[in-house]
Amino acid sequence: MDDGTRIEAAGNSLVQPLSAGILASLVGFASSVPVLVAGLTAAGASPAEAASGLFAICLAVAVLGIGLSVRSRMPVTIAWSTPGAALLVSTGTPTGGYPATVAAFLAAAALIVVAGLWKPFGRAVAAIPMSLANAMLAGILLELCLAPLKAVEAMVARRFLRRFAVPISVVVTAIIVVSATTIPPAALAASLPKPILVLPAFDLNAIIGIGLPLFLVTMASQNVTGLAVLNANGYRPAVGPIFTLTGLASIVTGLFGGHTVNLAAITAALCAGPEAGADPARRWIASVACSVTYLLLGFGAAFAAAFIAASPPLLIQAVAALGLLRSLAS
Repeated sequence: MDDGTRIEAAGNSLVQPLSAGILASLVGFASSVPVLVAGLTAAGASPAEAASGLFAICLAVAVLGIGLSVRSRMPVTIAWSTPGAALLVSTGTPTGGYPATVAAFLAAAALIVVAGLWKPFGRAVAAIPMSLANAMLAGILLELCLAPLKAVEAMVARRFLRRFAVPISVVVTAIIVVSATTIPPAALAASLPKPILVLPAFDLNAIIGIGLPLFLVTMASQNVTGLAVLNANGYRPAVGPIFTLTGLASIVTGLFGGHTVNLAAITAALCAGPEAGADPARRWIASVACSVTYLLLGFGAAFAAAFIAASPPLLIQAVAALGLLRSLAS
C-alpha cells in the first residue's frame, strides 16, 4: 500500500467517528436545551444566569469528554442531566430563590464525588434497580410530557411516518415556536455568554427536595445507564474516577448556575456503537468530536437562553416534552 492509499484509508476511517460524534452532540443539544433552560428558569434563574449555567455545563462537558476519552481511548461521552433538568421544571423555585437551588446543585455534586471516592457507596448507588429508577423518572416526566402539542406528534407524524414521529414533531414544533416568538433585542445582541457567579444559600428544604432527587436521578438515569451503554459495546472504564471528576466539575458548574454533568446515555450509543465506525478502538474519536461540538454550541448559550425565555412557555414545554418522549417510554 503506497502513501497516498494509506492517507486516503486513514481519512475514510475518521469520517464515520467524526460524523457520529457531531451528530450525537447536535441531537443531544437541540433536543435537551429547551428542557435545561426551562428547568433553570423554573428554579429561579434569570436569562443571564441560565445562559451562564448552560455555557458552564457545555464547557465542562467538552473538557471532561475530551480528557477522559483521550486518556482511556474509550468513547466516554459526557452530557448534562436532562432528567435532572426535567426535575427542576416540576419542583419550581424554592423559597430561597436561585441561590438555594445552587446550594442543592452543590449538594448533589458532592454526593456524586462521594460515590466516586467511597466504593461501597458507589456500588450501592449502582445497584439501584433500573425499574425503580425508571419509575421515579417517569413520575418526573409524565406531567411535562403531557403538553398539548404532543397531539401534533400523535395526529400528524405517527399516521404517516411512525419511525420518524418524534424528530418530525420536534422540528414542526420548533418552527411554530420560531414563528410565534418575537426575538428580543437582547437575544439579537447577545454575543458570548458571560459567566455569572451565583453564591449558594443553604436551604435544607431545597437540598432535600431538589439536591437529593437530582443526585438519584443523575446517577440512576444517566451514569448507570451510560455505563450500561459502554459495557454493552465492550468498554469497561474505571467507574470511580468518572464519578469523582464529573462530581467535581458539577461543583464548578453549580457555582456558575448550571446543574450536574454526567455520563451521556442516549447520545453515548451513537459514539460507542457501530455508528461510530467498525473499529471499536477508534470510536473514542467520536466522543472527542461530540465534546468539541458541544463547546462550540455553548458559545451560543446567551442567544439560546434569551430566545427560549421570550418564547411562549406552552410551546417551549411542548418542545421539551417531545424531546423527552423516548425517555418516558423507557
